[in-house]
Amino acid sequence: MNILENLKYRLKNAGIVEQLIYGNLAVFLLVHLANVFNFFFKSKTNFLVKWFALPANFDEFLTKPWTIITYGFLHTNFLHILLNLIALFYIGHLFKQYFTSKQLLNFYLLGTLFGGIIFIASYNFFPVFSSDIDVSILLGASAGISAIFIGIATYIPNYELKFPLIGFVKLWVVACIWVAVDIIQIPAGNAGGHLAHIGGALLGFFYVRNASNKELNIFSFINKLFTKKEKKLKTVYNSGNKTPKNSVDKTRNQTEIDAILDKISKSGYDTLSKSEKEFLFKQGKN
Repeated sequence: MNILENLKYRLKNAGIVEQLIYGNLAVFLLVHLANVFNFFFKSKTNFLVKWFALPANFDEFLTKPWTIITYGFLHTNFLHILLNLIALFYIGHLFKQYFTSKQLLNFYLLGTLFGGIIFIASYNFFPVFSSDIDVSILLGASAGISAIFIGIATYIPNYELKFPLIGFVKLWVVACIWVAVDIIQIPAGNAGGHLAHIGGALLGFFYVRNASNKELNIFSFINKLFTKKEKKLKTVYNSGNKTPKNSVDKTRNQTEIDAILDKISKSGYDTLSKSEKEFLFKQGKN
């Protein structure tokens, strides 16, 4: 009973990274449970894979449009899910040091979506895939994880990771190797999977490049429209008085926050002084 209560507690209080890991594990177990039923009934097709993996054939995809997302939680091979979840654990927690749980989930889902789009587009455009289009499917969390990793690497490119026997390596170098490995392996096999990884990586890169330093918001253009309107209203009702003290303090604080964020992006969070960390923590609570 204590084991069940402990499991319920962990599930209830899990962070977004752990929730994604648990979700992938749950689907993995269901897939293999379905394999047991397939064995008894002599069925060669796992119905979960059939209904939730992303098909390369566009016409078939139109009959199962949900697969553009569900494939990102689907694994059939133990080594595949093990490597993906280890990567998600470490990369996800690095991402969470700088951004919110909601933003991480956005990266995962949008990376999965864009990776799926690249996969389908490639199989329906390039002649090399014409003979395999009807039998090829895509599954796995790699596209979403690639979006998270390349996104954080774009935001803090000079952050350093320590590797055994190698030493410290900057994050942008690791990111380049990550993408290069997928590119050079396209002709070697699993081309669709590698293309999806690249699609997720592109989403992560452009998502960050087009976002502000304060918040990664893919709908930022809407915020800009409202910001412009707000500025116009302030101009119309400007009384000519001096700028309020609160506005001056907010501007000064924002300038200091921007300077700290710039320092983090260049050298990493650990290079901040104690006072800088305390200031950033206090501002995060406001």
